[in-house]
Amino acid sequence: MNRSLQALDPQIRLFIEDVCRQGAQLRGGREPGWPERRAIAAQARTRWREGGPRMGEVSDVQLESPHGAFGLRVLYPQSMAADTPSPALVYLHGGGWCMFGLDTHDRLLREYADAARMPVLAIDYGLAPEHPYPAALDQVVIALDWLQAHGAGFGIDAGQLALGGDSAGANLAVATALRLREAGQLARIRALLLNYGAWTPLLSDAARQHLGTSEDMLSGAEMDEFWVAYLGPEAERVADPLAAPLHAALHDLPPALLLWGDRDVLAEQNAAMARRLAGAGVPTRTQVYPGAPHSFIEAMAVSDKARDAIARGADWLRRHLPLPTPQGQPA
Repeated sequence: MNRSLQALDPQIRLFIEDVCRQGAQLRGGREPGWPERRAIAAQARTRWREGGPRMGEVSDVQLESPHGAFGLRVLYPQSMAADTPSPALVYLHGGGWCMFGLDTHDRLLREYADAARMPVLAIDYGLAPEHPYPAALDQVVIALDWLQAHGAGFGIDAGQLALGGDSAGANLAVATALRLREAGQLARIRALLLNYGAWTPLLSDAARQHLGTSEDMLSGAEMDEFWVAYLGPEAERVADPLAAPLHAALHDLPPALLLWGDRDVLAEQNAAMARRLAGAGVPTRTQVYPGAPHSFIEAMAVSDKARDAIARGADWLRRHLPLPTPQGQPA
């Protein structure tokens, strides 16, 4: 067993070994293009998104944008009160802006909806390199505008939202909050739930050598490739803080919970982001999971640490988005 795998939590290692083995078998020694890479990544994760809580209802909606049509999905837990618009989590999937979607993250979305007892709205934003920055960000803002106009009809209180995401999705969550802040529309966002975010194209040599090798769940070279696909060949020189929020002015953002593992090539930039948020006066909480690599929450079927991360996130949501009291019950 290689050193990178030996350093992982044993439960999470089961997930990592299986996904990597399945992916290698499906690639068959080839270097496929983006569409096939997406299909392989999704297929390799099929068994890991099975099971979990059942939803009371799931609704799919198609929206238009200047970058093309995109979808969003609203998942309603069975425990949700049906007679009062509810706060909701707007969740943005990870995958380096280039991969994954609503189906790869289906179980995680259901777990959050069930544990937080509120709807989760997931946005199927356009993927790079076909849809480079700022396509995904623009689509998230369009989805929030749609929610402002139509949320009540879907049982959602659009003035009581949290933005969340993992990896590239966490990046988009903060970038969206920054754009809403500049537009004077941030009041409707009450909390940020940020799982192992990608905050800057700049990776230290130490991170690359010790946590981002070819044997790790996410390598430094893969992260470079994702950033170039998202921002173009000059990714490291891009100064736009909405693309790399670690370099943004972070004042006046909603309370933020950041979760990451200490075996993640992005661990040091998550620690830096937490420091920057706190330094900007943003109420900030963190949790670092020993032995956890990038994407460890995907191991929720077998990992106590992944389940703890989901539970902490759900508790954070309930704390900042109080659920409505059902009609007929005392407040």
